[in-house]
Amino acid sequence: MTIKTLASSLAVALSLGIAAAFAQAQPASAPDTVDATEAVQLQQIRNATVKITYGDTTFLVDPMLSKKGSYPGFEGTYRSNLRNPLVDLPMSEKEVIAGVDAVIVTHTHLDHWDEAAQQLLPKDIPLFVQNLADALMIRGQGFTNVRVLSKAEFQGVTLSQIGGQHGTDEMYAVEEVAAALGEAMGVVFQSPGHDTLYLVGDTIWRDEVDMALADYAPQIVLINAGYAVMDGFDGSIIMGKEDVLRATKAVPDATIVATHMDAINHMALTREELKDYVQQKGIADRVEIPEDGATLSF
Repeated sequence: MTIKTLASSLAVALSLGIAAAFAQAQPASAPDTVDATEAVQLQQIRNATVKITYGDTTFLVDPMLSKKGSYPGFEGTYRSNLRNPLVDLPMSEKEVIAGVDAVIVTHTHLDHWDEAAQQLLPKDIPLFVQNLADALMIRGQGFTNVRVLSKAEFQGVTLSQIGGQHGTDEMYAVEEVAAALGEAMGVVFQSPGHDTLYLVGDTIWRDEVDMALADYAPQIVLINAGYAVMDGFDGSIIMGKEDVLRATKAVPDATIVATHMDAINHMALTREELKDYVQQKGIADRVEIPEDGATLSF
């Protein structure tokens, strides 16, 4: 071997050794470091019922699984002559609950927690609720793993309860109406390497919403946007199109997802109307309005 060839061989060996040592010195990639565009999935089921998946963990939110027309319309609300739900599920009940690791019930109104869900879900499934009253009710329905949510970790996902108000101050000033509306929660979902999602829930825009947007800076904001209307009152008991616009301004880097439309009698805003509105306002690229059965990936 010539001196020139030997030197070349030594140089190659040395460079390979350095590369190997460098590779060994580097920390292994964290298992939860995931491409954010693939990390979170949201499937619109029907009404406010959605499936939210973080990695291998899937939450079913506000399951209303009854057949079309199972219940009379909500008395004292817009179009109360119509029977609920207005449409059927886009898939079988079995497909809805397949792969679900935990259930979140933001409140126990019929359009968020119905008899079909109570009958079909496993009685030992982990189930998160907003307060002790809801926990006692659902435990009384036979569920054995009911947890009152404040802040909790479940299979690598941190859940945080966010407050709100299920209607206007004028509505809550009437004792019977306030009792009927009750309380409802929102939930923030967080997991390392994943986008943060804020499920606003059945609330109008309140200080609690502003605080959650500021404190958690979510990349995904899921808004119950159907603008549900009660007879004899101005305003709505949940958010509407103006709130969707407001959210795009409050969190300019977030994607807004609109749900809770086209399935219950008192919803006054349709998907088609919201699509027209976001086009007019120039925010269509910021707002997702999924049809029932559609899945979004973030």
